[in-house]
Amino acid sequence: MATTVLVTGGNKGLGFEAARRLGERGWTVFLGSRDEGRGREAAARLADGGAHVVMVPLDVTSDESVAGAVRLVREHTGRLDVLINNAGTPGNVVAPADATAEEIHAVYDTNVYGPVRVTHAFLPLLRAADNPRVVMVSSGGGSFAVVTDPDQPVSRMHELAYSSSKAALNMITVRYAQALPDIRFNVATPGEVANRRFAATDMNHHTGELTVTEGTDSIIRLATLDADGPTGTFVDRLGPVGW
Repeated sequence: MATTVLVTGGNKGLGFEAARRLGERGWTVFLGSRDEGRGREAAARLADGGAHVVMVPLDVTSDESVAGAVRLVREHTGRLDVLINNAGTPGNVVAPADATAEEIHAVYDTNVYGPVRVTHAFLPLLRAADNPRVVMVSSGGGSFAVVTDPDQPVSRMHELAYSSSKAALNMITVRYAQALPDIRFNVATPGEVANRRFAATDMNHHTGELTVTEGTDSIIRLATLDADGPTGTFVDRLGPVGW
């Protein structure tokens, strides 16, 4: 039976590229998309490339939508080998002095509560797999080591919501890894921290120096870990990233 993967935010960018690369390996791809129309278009492109893909309407901020996604995936499989929590939002990059709790909450709803909501809902299907893996797509901006380094561009990006949401996601991943040792939980950033480079996506208006394929290298590496692979780690495509 083919390896199964659910990718949230899979209709474009890093999510779509990760889905494409795993589909090329013969995996069954459940492509999560908040926008059903865009999701169907993305799934059709993957299918045209030979992938076995199922489009899953999935808004990670909605309990009802996530429950529906679980029901749909269960119609096709009794297990989920890999969950890639990729869906994310940059927020409005509001200066700290102007940031409100409402602004931060909106970003956390997608970047923090979303992965928790999806992971919790899919745990039974993950536990049914022989070698379950969960990949959290984070950012160098969620690393205290990176943000406090004056040579890193993100240290001069003055905002509260995005970087703190990714720092929270990093901690959540470590706590999952400690509590659930039978599942590999790891964090990927699509950039190259040491080289201060990041992947070109819609989120950064395609200003990154890395291709979207290079940006997914860390995601693919963690998604394809063996059962004796690491858990509770934070990596980019070059290797470990400081927390």
